[in-house]
Amino acid sequence: MSIANSIRQALVPVHREGWRFVAIFAAATLVLFWLDLSFLGWIGVVATGWCAYFFRDPERVTPLREGLVISPADGRISAVEEVMPPPELDLERSPVTRISVFMNVFDVHVNRSPVDAAIRRIAYVPGAFINAELDKASLDNERQAFTLDLPDGRRLGVVQIAGLVARRIVKFVNEGEHLMAGQRFGLIRFGSRVDVYLPAGCQALASVGQRALAGETVLADLASGEGERAARRS
Repeated sequence: MSIANSIRQALVPVHREGWRFVAIFAAATLVLFWLDLSFLGWIGVVATGWCAYFFRDPERVTPLREGLVISPADGRISAVEEVMPPPELDLERSPVTRISVFMNVFDVHVNRSPVDAAIRRIAYVPGAFINAELDKASLDNERQAFTLDLPDGRRLGVVQIAGLVARRIVKFVNEGEHLMAGQRFGLIRFGSRVDVYLPAGCQALASVGQRALAGETVLADLASGEGERAARRS
């Protein structure tokens, strides 16, 4: 690999939503140095670098095939379980498989569509900011829910959940728009979780503890009759 390619891979673009935060951190850092507070100034340099790192928006290679459900978020799969979907998704009131992806403050926080679909409904629900890893965060925390109409007539739900540190959920799309698998649809600032509610009868192919990449990791295959996969740590 050439040096130029290595540099291009290391210099991941910062999403436009993050530039004002990077600017604020950088301005505060300059003020600290101007006040001759060098120790705090160097802390500001580190904080500015972390802010730019947090808002990074790397390119992804999304697998394309009808039925594939791709992870909407970077992070650790914290739960795969049968639950009732939240009422804001307006899905049938019967248990479905929910896959939860937890993002810590070092993960990429740009979220991507898990499927090709039309946005039927977007619902914002105000709430608390408890630890997003807790199960009750699905119903108690501030969140934004997307109900997606799949080409075959089935529906899939995606919910962005604010966490203990997160204080803002940002969406890039609106109701009625069509999403492509891997397309950026939103961002959650500073630690959070994204839940995917599969159509009834569909099983997850991902396992708890697995690391996922938004726009790349396959979570499920709606066109397959394969049952839930077993996994082990190694």
